[in-house]
Parts: sequence; structure tokens; C-alpha cells
Amino acid sequence: MIDFCVLGSGIAGSTIANLLSKKYSVHVFDKARGPGGRSSNKRFKNNLSFDHGVQYISPKSKLFIKHIKKLHKNKILKSWDDNHLDFTFEKKPFSTKYIGRKANNDLVKYNLKNIKQSFASPIEKIDFKKYFWEITLKNKSKHQFKSLIITCPFPQLKKLAKNYLDKNILKLKVQMQPNITVMLAFKNQKTLPISSIKFNDDILAWAANENSKKRFKSNINLWTLQATLKWSKKTINKYKTDKSIINKLITRFIELTGIEKNKIIFKKIHGWKYSYNYEKTPYLSIWNKKINLGVCGDWFNGPKVENAWLSANDLAKKIK
Repeated sequence: MIDFCVLGSGIAGSTIANLLSKKYSVHVFDKARGPGGRSSNKRFKNNLSFDHGVQYISPKSKLFIKHIKKLHKNKILKSWDDNHLDFTFEKKPFSTKYIGRKANNDLVKYNLKNIKQSFASPIEKIDFKKYFWEITLKNKSKHQFKSLIITCPFPQLKKLAKNYLDKNILKLKVQMQPNITVMLAFKNQKTLPISSIKFNDDILAWAANENSKKRFKSNINLWTLQATLKWSKKTINKYKTDKSIINKLITRFIELTGIEKNKIIFKKIHGWKYSYNYEKTPYLSIWNKKINLGVCGDWFNGPKVENAWLSANDLAKKIK
């Protein structure tokens, strides 16, 4: 029987899987078609590639800075420090922005190297059978493991594991915030000499020039747009059916940048229902030794990649 089942292949899931794999056997499951979670990369025909979740990594803590610098040295990550514009006029100290060399899920792929993985595998239920865990997939197949690690967002965690979580955990006031993202491609459009733009706007919060990441050469210009929290909250439950939502974001981007609308050759919208949590909880991770159940994720301590990584490292220390 495999030692650990890890549910989720995002930053937290891939990190805890990597740390545990040094001592234990591990199997990672994810409902998506590939690894990454909210650090996923979307690929379409004609070499269209977008980092539609995590935009970059900007480490703050000494431990995470050391880790990221190691990945940079090993050419897993690279710096993205060209022309970043900020019209919010927030006073923040400069920090290097790191991105994947091929895509922003490079870090996750690196973590999961040589670890057993199953994708397109949504979980229907989990059951503790006195001495082991049994997970049942939506396709009704069952799998047994000695221990279980869950890394999904808090609302999904409560739904899946409410029978096994402490009451204090279930009572946590965690508010996962949504995000609306749009992916755009322009044909024969003059490239703007800009890597990203942080807007001071009610609708559009961020735009990233995917070409500026220098991963490919193309006469097709790719942009990833992210809506403000206010706009995302307003539209997250209807973006799939209401076409005016994507059109309004695109129109706002064109108004603010001057890019020609008639040269758009591709557009796609994506909604992250549980994108991030700003508020810190009293915990960094959870480990219940009695039933061998662990929980980690960015939602414990903040909205960044670093928060997910720190949570996974904290859980690994508790297990060892």
C-alpha cells in the first residue's frame, strides 16, 4: 500500500508531495487534465500559451528566497524584470519577479518529477477505514493509502472532509476570493515595449504581455488580463453564459492601451472561483496523527505562491 495520497497538484500539493517522496511513497491526484492548480498554463492551437493563473513569484521570506534562487540557478525559473508599469502608485520595495522558463507550472512539474500522478481524476468521497484511507473517484474506482493529504481550497475541503476535521477548523472564517481572467491574441499588432501593467481601474486590474517572457518567437501578440476583485465578485457566477463580460474586459483593455480591437484573433475567458484568501488563519497547516490526515494550502496564510509553499513545508515538518 502506498504511504501517502495527495489531493491536488498545485504549489502546495506538489511541494508536500516532493518533500514526502524523499522518505515515503506518494501518489498525487488532481481533477484537472494536467499539473499546476492555480499556477497552470493554458495552451491552445498555433502555439498560443498563457499563464492564466499565477503571474509570477516574488519571494519575501529568507527560506523561500533561498529556495527560489536555487531553482533560478538550476534553470527551472528565470527573472522577468523588464518594463512593468504600475498606475496604482502603491509604494512597494522592488523585488525580482520570477517565472517558469517554459510556463509558470514549471515549478510544479519540477516538484512532481518521478512521483506517481493521476489527472482528470475528480474525487467523489474519502473514507477512513480504521487503519487506512480509501478515496473514491467520480468514476467509482477506489484506492487505498496509509495517509491522506488534502490541498484544495477551504470551501472544497469542508465539503470533502467535514467528518474528519476539528470543529475549530470548520468554524474558520475563510473567504476565498474569485478572479476573472481573459486570454487574448492579436495578429500583426505592433508589440508594446511593456511586460505588464497594473491598472488603477474599477474593472481591469492587471495585464501581462506573454511575449515579453521570451519563451517563443511569434508575430502573434498574447496578453493575459485579470479583472479587479470587485468586478470578479460581480461576474464569477455568470461569465460562462454572459458574453458581455469578456467583451467589457477587452474593451476596457483597448481603451487603456490603444491596441487595435480589429486585430484580435483569439479570446478566451476563465473564472477562478477560489482564487485566493487575504486573511491569515491561526494555523499554517494541519496534521492529525491519529488518523494520518494532513491539510495544507495558501489559504491558511495569504494569497501568494509563497504562502502555499510555506504551508506545505510546515506540514512536512509535522509529519516527520
